[in-house]
Formats: sequence, C-alpha cells, structure tokens
Amino acid sequence: MGRVSQAQAEENRRRVVETASRLFREQGTHASVADIMKAAGLTHGGFYKQFASKEALIDEATAHAFGELARHHETGLEQHGGQRAAAQKALIDTYLSLGHRDSPADGCPVAALVTDMARESEGQEARRIYTEGVGDFAARLATGDQDGITRLCTMLGALVLARATTGSPLSEEILTTVRAELTASD
Repeated sequence: MGRVSQAQAEENRRRVVETASRLFREQGTHASVADIMKAAGLTHGGFYKQFASKEALIDEATAHAFGELARHHETGLEQHGGQRAAAQKALIDTYLSLGHRDSPADGCPVAALVTDMARESEGQEARRIYTEGVGDFAARLATGDQDGITRLCTMLGALVLARATTGSPLSEEILTTVRAELTASD
C-alpha cells in the first residue's frame, strides 16, 4: 500500500484529534487508542505515524475541545450583536439544558474532563491547557454583579449532578433551578 499524501495525512490527523476530543469528553481519557482510531475510520497502526504518544493526543484533543468552546462563545456573542449579557444568558440556558446534559461528547470540556484532569500531574500539558480553558471560561461568565468563577462552578456542579441523576426527576429539577437562579438578574 502506498504512502498517503501530506494533505491526506493532515486530514487523518485532524480527524483523529476531533474523534479523540469527542470520545474523551464522552468516555474519559482512558478511551483506548484502538477505539479512537476505529471511530475515526483509521487503522490502529497509523496512530504512531501521527502522534508520539497517547499523552500527545490527549494534549491536542484537550486543546481542540477548548478551541471549540471558545468558538462557541464567540459565535454566541456575535449572534447577540455583541451584547454580553444576552450572550451569557443564552450560554447559561444552553449549558444547563437537557441536550447538553445528554450529549457530553459534544459538550463542555470543563465538565467532561474534570475528573481526568484532576488525576493528571501538574506538569502535564493537558492539565495546563485545561487550567487555562477553565480560566478563560470563567472570565467569559463574569459580570459586574457575579464572579465568573462562582458562576462557572455553579453551572459545572449543576451539570455534573444532573448527569449523575439522569433518569430521575431530580436531574431536570437541578438544571431548571440553577438556570433560573443564574439568569434571574440578567
């Protein structure tokens, strides 16, 4: 079998990073290389032509997930004509929704990767990327009246608890109650 072109190699790498980003958010960073490559439609052997290690992929996939989050925030701000308060309300409404609760693979990397990143050593690149992403997200949530860190922690806690109680009435009640509280002054 012949070598793939540089363009195809770049496309394969992009596909692996996107797939890993989704699987890590859905299953955690313990998702296997074999499962990631299979989901990306590529062979397991091709992994090491693209990445030095699984840790290198975790780094890139984490950065990719936070890049998606930043783009989502920018799009929200544009959709609301630059009105930060309206964009924040829409963000909170989406974050604390049933759709987000039920779709971690497409959702917030802060919530999806929190436990995995807590287990990473302080020197790991993925943990540095995660920490910066948390700080950026909190900054986007800050208002004159509310600290962004407090808002983020409240949203994160609500989402994690709602996911853990899915299937019970409490799950939706958590989302509804916290969403109403955070948007009451907006």
